Amino acid sequence: MKGVVRTTLGAGTAALILAFGTVVIGAPVHAAEPTGNDQGAGTKEDGGRKGSGIYAAVRIEYSGSVAPDGSKGNVTSADVNWTPPPCWYAPYLGAKDFKKKMSAEIEEAASAPGMTGTPAAAIGQTKAHYEDEYGWTDTPGYKDYNVAKDGEGMFWAGVENPDEPDFLKRNSCTDLPFWVDNGEAPPPQYEEAITPEVLAALAYQHMELPGTEVTLAPAQTTKVNLPTWAWLDKADFHEVQATAAINAPGFALTATTTAKPVSLKLEPGTPDAETYPASGECTINDDGSIGEPYAKGNADRTPPCGIKYLRSSGDGTFDLQATITWEIAWTGTGGAGGDLPDGTFENGQAVTVQEIQAVNR
Repeated sequence: MKGVVRTTLGAGTAALILAFGTVVIGAPVHAAEPTGNDQGAGTKEDGGRKGSGIYAAVRIEYSGSVAPDGSKGNVTSADVNWTPPPCWYAPYLGAKDFKKKMSAEIEEAASAPGMTGTPAAAIGQTKAHYEDEYGWTDTPGYKDYNVAKDGEGMFWAGVENPDEPDFLKRNSCTDLPFWVDNGEAPPPQYEEAITPEVLAALAYQHMELPGTEVTLAPAQTTKVNLPTWAWLDKADFHEVQATAAINAPGFALTATTTAKPVSLKLEPGTPDAETYPASGECTINDDGSIGEPYAKGNADRTPPCGIKYLRSSGDGTFDLQATITWEIAWTGTGGAGGDLPDGTFENGQAVTVQEIQAVNR
Protein backbone atom coordinates (compact mmCIF):
# COMPACT_ATOMS: atom_id res chain seq x y z
CA MET A 1 0.00 0.00 0.00
CA LYS A 2 1.39 3.40 -0.96
CA GLY A 3 0.35 6.54 0.88
CA VAL A 4 1.08 10.23 0.77
CA VAL A 5 4.57 11.50 0.12
CA ARG A 6 7.05 11.60 2.93
CA THR A 7 6.86 15.35 3.49
CA THR A 8 3.12 15.15 4.19
CA LEU A 9 3.59 12.39 6.72
CA GLY A 10 6.39 14.44 8.26
CA ALA A 11 3.94 17.16 9.33
CA GLY A 12 2.84 15.01 12.24
CA THR A 13 6.14 13.30 12.95
CA ALA A 14 7.31 15.82 15.55
CA ALA A 15 4.13 15.36 17.55
CA LEU A 16 4.52 11.59 17.28
CA ILE A 17 8.10 11.69 18.49
CA LEU A 18 7.10 13.82 21.47
CA ALA A 19 4.29 11.42 22.25
CA PHE A 20 6.56 8.37 22.21
CA GLY A 21 9.52 9.97 23.94
CA THR A 22 11.74 6.91 23.47
CA VAL A 23 11.88 6.70 19.68
CA VAL A 24 14.89 8.99 19.65
CA ILE A 25 17.31 7.30 22.02
CA GLY A 26 19.99 9.20 23.87
CA ALA A 27 23.54 7.94 24.25
CA PRO A 28 24.11 7.01 27.91
CA VAL A 29 26.97 7.72 30.25
CA HIS A 30 28.86 4.48 30.79
CA ALA A 31 30.78 3.15 33.75
CA ALA A 32 34.47 3.10 32.91
CA GLU A 33 37.15 0.51 33.43
CA PRO A 34 40.94 0.86 32.96
CA THR A 35 42.33 -0.03 29.55
CA GLY A 36 45.29 -2.29 29.06
CA ASN A 37 47.77 0.56 28.79
CA ASP A 38 46.32 2.38 31.81
CA GLN A 39 45.67 5.38 29.59
CA GLY A 40 42.14 6.70 29.52
CA ALA A 41 39.26 4.33 30.05
CA GLY A 42 37.21 1.84 28.12
CA THR A 43 33.43 1.91 28.34
CA LYS A 44 31.24 -1.08 28.98
CA GLU A 45 28.82 -1.61 26.13
CA ASP A 46 25.18 -2.13 27.02
CA GLY A 47 23.49 -4.91 25.07
CA GLY A 48 20.88 -7.59 25.15
CA ARG A 49 20.96 -11.35 25.48
CA LYS A 50 22.17 -12.84 22.21
CA GLY A 51 20.61 -16.20 22.94
CA SER A 52 17.12 -14.74 23.13
CA GLY A 53 17.46 -12.46 20.12
CA ILE A 54 16.84 -9.45 22.37
CA TYR A 55 19.04 -6.46 21.64
CA ALA A 56 18.83 -3.20 23.52
CA ALA A 57 19.76 0.01 21.76
CA VAL A 58 23.33 -0.53 20.61
CA ARG A 59 25.83 1.75 22.31
CA ILE A 60 29.13 3.15 21.12
CA GLU A 61 32.12 1.79 23.00
CA TYR A 62 35.14 4.03 23.59
CA SER A 63 38.67 2.89 24.42
CA GLY A 64 42.22 4.19 24.47
CA SER A 65 43.06 7.69 25.62
CA VAL A 66 39.50 8.78 26.42
CA ALA A 67 37.81 10.60 29.28
CA PRO A 68 36.40 8.34 32.03
CA ASP A 69 32.71 7.45 32.34
CA GLY A 70 31.99 8.27 28.71
CA SER A 71 32.32 11.99 29.40
CA LYS A 72 33.63 14.68 27.06
CA GLY A 73 37.40 14.88 26.62
CA ASN A 74 39.73 17.85 26.95
CA VAL A 75 40.51 18.57 23.29
CA THR A 76 39.46 21.93 21.82
CA SER A 77 39.13 22.11 18.05
CA ALA A 78 41.31 24.77 16.42
CA ASP A 79 38.51 25.18 13.86
CA VAL A 80 35.73 27.10 15.60
CA ASN A 81 33.30 26.07 12.85
CA TRP A 82 33.80 22.33 13.40
CA THR A 83 31.62 20.39 15.79
CA PRO A 84 31.03 16.68 16.39
CA PRO A 85 27.75 15.25 15.02
CA PRO A 86 24.77 16.37 17.15
CA CYS A 87 22.87 13.16 16.41
CA TRP A 88 23.01 10.09 14.20
CA TYR A 89 21.06 6.98 13.21
CA ALA A 90 22.24 3.62 14.54
CA PRO A 91 21.02 0.04 15.04
CA TYR A 92 18.21 -0.03 17.59
CA LEU A 93 16.18 -3.26 17.94
CA GLY A 94 15.45 -6.51 16.13
CA ALA A 95 12.03 -6.93 14.52
CA LYS A 96 10.25 -8.83 17.33
CA ASP A 97 11.59 -6.54 20.05
CA PHE A 98 10.80 -3.47 17.98
CA LYS A 99 7.22 -4.67 17.45
CA LYS A 100 6.76 -5.22 21.17
CA LYS A 101 8.07 -1.77 22.05
CA MET A 102 6.69 0.27 19.17
CA SER A 103 3.20 -1.24 19.14
CA ALA A 104 2.85 -0.58 22.87
CA GLU A 105 3.94 3.03 22.43
CA ILE A 106 1.59 3.55 19.49
CA GLU A 107 -1.28 2.20 21.57
CA GLU A 108 -0.37 4.40 24.51
CA ALA A 109 -0.04 7.49 22.32
CA ALA A 110 -3.32 6.82 20.51
CA SER A 111 -5.24 6.49 23.78
CA ALA A 112 -3.82 9.67 25.34
CA PRO A 113 -6.47 12.30 26.25
CA GLY A 114 -7.07 14.88 23.53
CA MET A 115 -5.17 12.94 20.88
CA THR A 116 -6.99 14.26 17.81
CA GLY A 117 -6.27 16.11 14.59
CA THR A 118 -2.77 16.02 13.11
CA PRO A 119 -1.12 14.06 15.97
CA ALA A 120 -3.85 11.41 15.81
CA ALA A 121 -3.49 11.18 12.03
CA ALA A 122 0.28 10.82 12.36
CA ILE A 123 -0.12 8.02 14.87
CA GLY A 124 -2.59 6.24 12.60
CA GLN A 125 -0.28 6.57 9.62
CA THR A 126 2.67 5.33 11.65
CA LYS A 127 0.72 2.27 12.79
CA ALA A 128 -0.20 1.54 9.17
CA HIS A 129 3.44 2.13 8.15
CA TYR A 130 4.71 -0.65 10.40
CA GLU A 131 1.72 -3.03 10.24
CA ASP A 132 0.10 -2.65 6.81
CA GLU A 133 2.96 -1.68 4.45
CA TYR A 134 1.86 1.96 4.31
CA GLY A 135 4.75 3.78 2.65
CA TRP A 136 5.66 7.01 0.97
CA THR A 137 8.21 8.32 -1.48
CA ASP A 138 11.58 6.49 -1.07
CA THR A 139 10.35 4.82 2.14
CA PRO A 140 8.49 1.49 1.81
CA GLY A 141 6.18 0.30 4.57
CA TYR A 142 6.43 -2.89 6.62
CA LYS A 143 4.16 -5.84 7.17
CA ASP A 144 3.72 -6.77 10.83
CA TYR A 145 6.86 -4.85 11.86
CA ASN A 146 9.02 -7.01 9.58
CA VAL A 147 8.72 -9.89 12.06
CA ALA A 148 9.15 -12.38 9.23
CA LYS A 149 12.73 -11.06 8.84
CA ASP A 150 13.63 -11.13 12.53
CA GLY A 151 17.31 -11.97 12.90
CA GLU A 152 18.06 -10.81 9.35
CA GLY A 153 18.49 -7.15 10.20
CA MET A 154 17.57 -4.42 12.66
CA PHE A 155 15.47 -1.31 12.91
CA TRP A 156 17.61 1.81 13.21
CA ALA A 157 16.66 4.92 15.17
CA GLY A 158 17.96 8.38 15.99
CA VAL A 159 20.52 8.83 18.76
CA GLU A 160 21.16 12.15 20.49
CA ASN A 161 24.68 13.32 21.25
CA PRO A 162 24.34 14.24 24.96
CA ASP A 163 27.30 16.64 24.67
CA GLU A 164 25.61 18.76 21.99
CA PRO A 165 24.39 21.96 23.75
CA ASP A 166 21.94 22.99 21.02
CA PHE A 167 18.60 21.29 21.77
CA LEU A 168 17.30 21.62 18.22
CA LYS A 169 20.44 20.13 16.67
CA ARG A 170 20.57 17.38 19.27
CA ASN A 171 16.98 16.39 18.42
CA SER A 172 17.20 16.78 14.64
CA CYS A 173 17.41 13.05 13.79
CA THR A 174 13.65 12.60 13.95
CA ASP A 175 12.87 10.26 11.07
CA LEU A 176 10.89 7.23 12.16
CA PRO A 177 12.89 4.04 12.80
CA PHE A 178 13.74 2.21 9.57
CA TRP A 179 14.87 -1.30 8.70
CA VAL A 180 18.39 -2.25 7.54
CA ASP A 181 19.28 -5.80 6.47
CA ASN A 182 22.38 -7.37 7.99
CA GLY A 183 25.45 -6.49 5.97
CA GLU A 184 23.68 -3.74 4.03
CA ALA A 185 24.20 0.01 4.18
CA PRO A 186 21.33 2.22 5.42
CA PRO A 187 19.16 3.81 2.70
CA PRO A 188 20.95 6.83 1.18
CA GLN A 189 18.33 9.35 2.34
CA TYR A 190 19.51 8.88 5.93
CA GLU A 191 22.59 11.05 5.61
CA GLU A 192 23.15 11.05 9.38
CA ALA A 193 23.45 7.24 9.55
CA ILE A 194 26.50 6.24 11.55
CA THR A 195 29.73 5.78 9.58
CA PRO A 196 33.42 5.36 10.45
CA GLU A 197 33.80 9.13 9.99
CA VAL A 198 31.03 9.80 12.54
CA LEU A 199 32.75 7.42 14.96
CA ALA A 200 36.06 9.19 14.37
CA ALA A 201 34.49 12.55 15.22
CA LEU A 202 33.01 11.08 18.41
CA ALA A 203 36.37 9.57 19.37
CA TYR A 204 37.82 13.08 18.88
CA GLN A 205 35.13 14.50 21.18
CA HIS A 206 35.91 11.96 23.92
CA MET A 207 39.72 12.04 23.54
CA GLU A 208 41.76 12.88 26.63
CA LEU A 209 45.13 14.47 25.89
CA PRO A 210 47.94 14.24 28.45
CA GLY A 211 48.28 17.25 30.72
CA THR A 212 51.92 17.83 29.83
CA GLU A 213 53.63 20.53 31.89
CA VAL A 214 56.37 22.52 30.22
CA THR A 215 59.77 22.30 31.90
CA LEU A 216 61.23 25.72 32.74
CA ALA A 217 64.73 26.83 33.70
CA PRO A 218 64.86 28.64 36.01
CA ALA A 219 61.92 26.62 37.36
CA GLN A 220 58.87 28.49 38.73
CA THR A 221 60.91 31.48 39.92
CA THR A 222 62.94 33.53 37.44
CA LYS A 223 64.47 37.01 37.25
CA VAL A 224 63.63 40.15 35.31
CA ASN A 225 65.47 40.28 31.94
CA LEU A 226 66.78 36.74 32.42
CA PRO A 227 65.84 34.37 29.55
CA THR A 228 63.74 31.47 30.83
CA TRP A 229 64.25 28.28 28.83
CA ALA A 230 61.22 26.09 28.07
CA TRP A 231 61.10 22.57 26.66
CA LEU A 232 59.19 19.32 26.43
CA ASP A 233 60.94 15.96 26.31
CA LYS A 234 59.94 13.43 23.69
CA ALA A 235 59.04 10.93 26.42
CA ASP A 236 56.41 13.33 27.78
CA PHE A 237 55.27 14.51 24.38
CA HIS A 238 53.91 11.64 22.31
CA GLU A 239 50.94 10.84 20.11
CA VAL A 240 47.77 9.37 21.61
CA GLN A 241 44.86 7.40 20.19
CA ALA A 242 41.17 7.08 20.94
CA THR A 243 38.88 4.46 19.41
CA ALA A 244 35.11 4.40 18.98
CA ALA A 245 33.34 1.19 17.96
CA ILE A 246 29.80 -0.02 17.46
CA ASN A 247 28.83 -3.68 17.23
CA ALA A 248 25.40 -5.05 16.40
CA PRO A 249 24.14 -8.25 14.76
CA GLY A 250 25.29 -8.07 11.16
CA PHE A 251 26.78 -4.61 11.62
CA ALA A 252 30.11 -3.49 13.06
CA LEU A 253 32.16 -0.33 12.59
CA THR A 254 35.23 1.08 14.26
CA ALA A 255 37.36 4.20 13.93
CA THR A 256 40.59 5.26 15.62
CA THR A 257 41.50 8.92 15.97
CA THR A 258 45.20 9.72 16.41
CA ALA A 259 46.50 12.99 17.84
CA LYS A 260 50.11 13.89 17.10
CA PRO A 261 51.71 16.89 18.87
CA VAL A 262 53.20 19.40 16.44
CA SER A 263 53.84 22.69 18.23
CA LEU A 264 53.84 24.61 21.51
CA LYS A 265 52.68 28.21 21.93
CA LEU A 266 53.80 30.21 24.95
CA GLU A 267 51.80 33.15 26.31
CA PRO A 268 53.66 34.84 29.20
CA GLY A 269 50.60 36.13 31.05
CA THR A 270 51.73 39.75 30.78
CA PRO A 271 52.47 42.11 27.85
CA ASP A 272 55.74 43.03 29.57
CA ALA A 273 57.59 40.02 28.22
CA GLU A 274 59.34 38.70 25.13
CA THR A 275 59.00 35.19 23.72
CA TYR A 276 61.50 33.01 21.85
CA PRO A 277 60.82 32.81 18.99
CA ALA A 278 59.02 36.15 18.74
CA SER A 279 55.79 34.45 17.61
CA GLY A 280 55.72 32.33 20.76
CA GLU A 281 55.29 29.25 18.53
CA CYS A 282 57.91 26.61 19.34
CA THR A 283 58.06 23.92 16.65
CA ILE A 284 58.71 20.25 17.19
CA ASN A 285 62.28 18.96 16.76
CA ASP A 286 63.29 16.02 14.57
CA ASP A 287 63.50 13.75 17.62
CA GLY A 288 59.93 14.61 18.69
CA SER A 289 60.88 17.01 21.49
CA ILE A 290 60.21 20.75 21.67
CA GLY A 291 62.75 23.36 22.69
CA GLU A 292 66.10 22.55 24.26
CA PRO A 293 66.88 21.68 27.89
CA TYR A 294 68.95 24.32 29.63
CA ALA A 295 72.56 23.31 30.16
CA LYS A 296 75.16 24.91 32.40
CA GLY A 297 77.09 27.57 30.53
CA ASN A 298 74.18 28.59 28.30
CA ALA A 299 73.08 31.56 30.40
CA ASP A 300 74.19 34.03 27.71
CA ARG A 301 72.50 32.16 24.85
CA THR A 302 69.05 32.89 23.49
CA PRO A 303 66.82 29.85 24.09
CA PRO A 304 65.17 28.33 21.00
CA CYS A 305 61.96 28.19 23.04
CA GLY A 306 61.40 30.42 26.04
CA ILE A 307 60.41 33.73 27.63
CA LYS A 308 62.07 36.83 29.01
CA TYR A 309 60.00 38.77 31.54
CA LEU A 310 60.62 42.54 31.56
CA ARG A 311 59.12 43.32 34.95
CA SER A 312 58.61 41.72 38.33
CA SER A 313 55.42 39.87 39.23
CA GLY A 314 55.53 41.65 42.61
CA ASP A 315 53.81 39.75 45.38
CA GLY A 316 51.95 37.60 42.87
CA THR A 317 52.70 35.45 39.84
CA PHE A 318 52.22 35.53 36.09
CA ASP A 319 49.98 32.88 34.55
CA LEU A 320 52.09 31.30 31.83
CA GLN A 321 49.84 29.54 29.30
CA ALA A 322 51.38 26.71 27.30
CA THR A 323 49.10 25.58 24.47
CA ILE A 324 49.99 22.43 22.57
CA THR A 325 48.60 21.98 19.07
CA TRP A 326 47.85 18.40 17.99
CA GLU A 327 47.50 17.24 14.40
CA ILE A 328 44.56 14.84 14.25
CA ALA A 329 43.80 12.13 11.71
CA TRP A 330 41.65 9.00 11.67
CA THR A 331 41.36 5.54 10.15
CA GLY A 332 38.34 3.27 10.16
CA THR A 333 36.56 0.18 8.91
CA GLY A 334 37.02 -0.59 5.24
CA GLY A 335 40.18 1.47 4.87
CA ALA A 336 38.37 4.76 5.41
CA GLY A 337 40.34 7.63 6.84
CA GLY A 338 41.21 11.29 6.65
CA ASP A 339 42.05 14.38 8.65
CA LEU A 340 40.13 16.17 11.37
CA PRO A 341 40.73 19.76 12.53
CA ASP A 342 43.80 20.30 14.67
CA GLY A 343 43.14 20.09 18.39
CA THR A 344 44.58 22.22 21.19
CA PHE A 345 45.06 21.70 24.88
CA GLU A 346 46.13 24.47 27.25
CA ASN A 347 48.07 24.19 30.50
CA GLY A 348 48.57 27.07 32.93
CA GLN A 349 51.64 27.44 35.14
CA ALA A 350 52.27 30.09 37.79
CA VAL A 351 55.61 31.87 37.33
CA THR A 352 57.19 34.15 39.91
CA VAL A 353 59.42 36.89 38.48
CA GLN A 354 61.78 38.71 40.86
CA GLU A 355 63.97 41.76 40.47
CA ILE A 356 67.70 41.09 40.34
CA GLN A 357 69.12 42.41 43.56
CA ALA A 358 72.34 44.43 43.27
CA VAL A 359 74.77 44.77 46.18
CA ASN A 360 76.62 48.15 46.57
CA ARG A 361 80.07 48.03 48.14
